[in-house]
Amino acid sequence: MLPSYDLAAIVARLALDEALADAATQERQAAVAAILRAPQDGHEAEILLIRRAERTGDPWSGHMAFPGGRREPADPSLYHTALRETMEEVGLDLAQHGRLLARLPDLPAVARGRRVGLTITPFVFALDSPELPPLAPNEEVAEALWTPLGPLARGERVASYAYQHEGQAYQLPGFQVGERIVWGLTYRMLELLFGALHGT
Repeated sequence: MLPSYDLAAIVARLALDEALADAATQERQAAVAAILRAPQDGHEAEILLIRRAERTGDPWSGHMAFPGGRREPADPSLYHTALRETMEEVGLDLAQHGRLLARLPDLPAVARGRRVGLTITPFVFALDSPELPPLAPNEEVAEALWTPLGPLARGERVASYAYQHEGQAYQLPGFQVGERIVWGLTYRMLELLFGALHGT
């Protein structure tokens, strides 16, 4: 476990893999951006989370998530998908204000307990300055918030999410962030990030 989760320690631990080429796949693809910043008080790094708007037909409607979405034909790469979607969803220009720290392993998207033929690639970015224009969520985003990474990484915010599926009740692992619970795909992505930071 890292002795400190300040941004400098995180940047030092995450070695960017130069092999950023996208793997060939027949599945649909998507990318998300896990964005870190150093807060103005200089303490532990914060990570950006969004709450997706309630939308009919969206299997992740209302979920806590990272900015991101499906790759479009005009996107040169999944990295560019992450940049475009972040700009569209929260108005943050990562090409100008951020730097890429890591590409985490791809995850198969699961909705209601089943794979949906979509592979998601998480990218980790650091913002060069905490003094940026305010976030500007679009209609796909109900809210956007920054939360300290350290309490999540140290296991201080462990929670469970009550989930009903086909008549069965499940308690799924998650993280408590204020009144919200991060679970599902975003929880798994955070676990991948913590594994990279902790060398596991």
